[in-house]
Amino acid sequence: MSEYQDIVGIKIAQAAMTTVYEVIYTSPTDTRTYVKDITVVNTTSAAKRIYVNLVPAEVATGTGNAIFYNTSLPAYTTVQWTGVQILNPLDTLEVKADAVGCTVSVSGGEAV
Repeated sequence: MSEYQDIVGIKIAQAAMTTVYEVIYTSPTDTRTYVKDITVVNTTSAAKRIYVNLVPAEVATGTGNAIFYNTSLPAYTTVQWTGVQILNPLDTLEVKADAVGCTVSVSGGEAV
């Protein structure tokens, strides 16, 4: 019998982005998380630079695990990534922006 047979769709995370990397989700022990959609919204009148990283357990956040890196997000706009990325147990989703005023929403599923 294969592992990870039951997949449950979830809102993985939703958060206001700050100016330092913050972990907004950690894949639970004995769970793989399927990231299907990442949406970032700039709710302000000034452009922002955003950073979204899928970070393997025990690895530092950096350019090697970026989905969005130093990406310009104009005032009052939205950027969306869709696809499939897998977070293994204890991998994290980490985000930041160069100034406050952006929110991030992530959806997908957990396989247990």
